[in-house]
Amino acid sequence: MSFNIFDFLKSLITLTVFDYLREVWSGSMSPGTIELILDVIGVVVVSTFCLLIVIFLIWLERKVIARIQDRVGPNRVGGRYGLLQTVADVLKLLTKEDIMPSGADFWAYNLAPLLTVIAALLMWAVMPFAPGVIGVDLNVGLFYILAVSSTSVVALLLAGWGSNNKYALLGAFRSVAQLVSYEVPMVLALIVPILLARSMYMQEIVAAQAVPFILVVPLSALIFFISALAETGRTPFDLLEAESEIVAGFHVEYGGMKFGMFFLAEFISTLFMSGLFVTVYLGGWRFFGLENLEVGSWAIGRLLALVVFFVKMFAVYFVFIWIRGTLPRVRIDQMLNFNWKFLVPLSLILVLTVAVVDKLIPAGADTFYRAGIHLVSNLLIGFVTLEVLRRVARVRRQAEGESSPPAGDAHHDEHASEAHPVPSAAH
Repeated sequence: MSFNIFDFLKSLITLTVFDYLREVWSGSMSPGTIELILDVIGVVVVSTFCLLIVIFLIWLERKVIARIQDRVGPNRVGGRYGLLQTVADVLKLLTKEDIMPSGADFWAYNLAPLLTVIAALLMWAVMPFAPGVIGVDLNVGLFYILAVSSTSVVALLLAGWGSNNKYALLGAFRSVAQLVSYEVPMVLALIVPILLARSMYMQEIVAAQAVPFILVVPLSALIFFISALAETGRTPFDLLEAESEIVAGFHVEYGGMKFGMFFLAEFISTLFMSGLFVTVYLGGWRFFGLENLEVGSWAIGRLLALVVFFVKMFAVYFVFIWIRGTLPRVRIDQMLNFNWKFLVPLSLILVLTVAVVDKLIPAGADTFYRAGIHLVSNLLIGFVTLEVLRRVARVRRQAEGESSPPAGDAHHDEHASEAHPVPSAAH
């Protein structure tokens, strides 16, 4: 089959360009060579997209937070609409001098930023952008994501330890405590959609959502979203870079592009978590059968599904920005108490309830009937949780009220101190 520009453009629009290239190259190359070239092209395309989209994400975040907080700067600096501000920041990071502190471990110090970015990019390999548009549809797709995301913990430890700075090391310990802690409720929350879809294939999880899982198990979606905020170091869990706590965290000794790579990985991971939330809880690229639309001989459903996926993903990313521009930072003790004393027990109860309820539902039950039963059980767990929190808060308020001195006693003490002043020390 010879190359035809019209057929190639048609394959681009219908997102079947790899199938078209296989047919064109089948006569001149072996199947193994063709697959290798296509894999390299896929990796380059996805990686380039992830790296370049960060420039837009930084600009978008500045614009949105400026509107939320009624600030002028990010909307006026850098040319029209502030478009050149992010470009200037990137050029500044690329041209800064590369400095390494004396006594730092060369390999650990320099590998940490690279490992962080590599881990953030590797997770996109199993992201289903549209029907059939996925890097590798692994049978353990969700498990792969959790395994790769855990490697960021090693990168942070390398950065803190390799910098030969006690403040960087303390910041790394704090960051690792946060990431390891919130991985537990995240894993438990993701077990719920796995139980409902009966698969860890990313495409099959999307296909199983005739009713989006956010409407079936909203508690699981909420727990996952909160855990994703902590895992990506976003507000109110942005202690990974809290300069008011310990200098600036694990990356205090980094400058230039090495410093920028940590934040590059943060933006890539945040966008990925938005896409993962869409895939697992919002039906992915599905939208009322639009993904199957055909116009004549043009099957444009895949392209529309891709557009739907990106619209959903950026809508979730907007919520990440909204929270960052609204909520204050919490303390490390508050963050860990919230995780281990609230999120983890709630996640365990949720997983147990979903597993038992799903087992009790008849095998041939209607999809909407099954979704309704799970929704009722989720709402019941949520109601009981709120009631327990309300009662605990009331008991604490009563205990604090009994322990504080009465207003009359304080008034009496004030007058007593005026009548019998304490003699000042002699000079």
